[in-house]
Amino acid sequence: MIYIAADHGGFELKEQIKKFLARTGHKAIDLGAHEYTATDDYPDFSFSLAEKVAKNKNAKGILLCRSGQGACIAANKVPGIRASQGWNVASACRSRADDNGNVLCLGADFLSQKETLSIVTAWLKTPFSKLARHKRRIKKISQYEKHTR
Repeated sequence: MIYIAADHGGFELKEQIKKFLARTGHKAIDLGAHEYTATDDYPDFSFSLAEKVAKNKNAKGILLCRSGQGACIAANKVPGIRASQGWNVASACRSRADDNGNVLCLGADFLSQKETLSIVTAWLKTPFSKLARHKRRIKKISQYEKHTR
């Protein structure tokens, strides 16, 4: 399952990603915005998406805002979320392989549609490496989240 969401800053690019995902056989659920509203706020969409992903270990999420940073910060407030920005294909792949990232955040102001679709494709295809050091680090994050609740 892939959840996707964006505020006004990422709305148009989100719509393009949804079409791409449908064409390539991926099931995606759009959590909004469902129309362009200049006054909407990325935390609303980020929290909603992150909560859905956190409840389903097999789910992934794609968030967009103008910079990608605000959406990423907000998503990472939800326990169980490992959101990171995909500035390029290499950074997106690394977030999956090393950190088992479950939310990809994209900055619509800085990426072309072509770059975005390459990043999304690579991120979705990259598996978690399951190397012992990466598992150990993720476990430490999970333990910290449980301790601070």
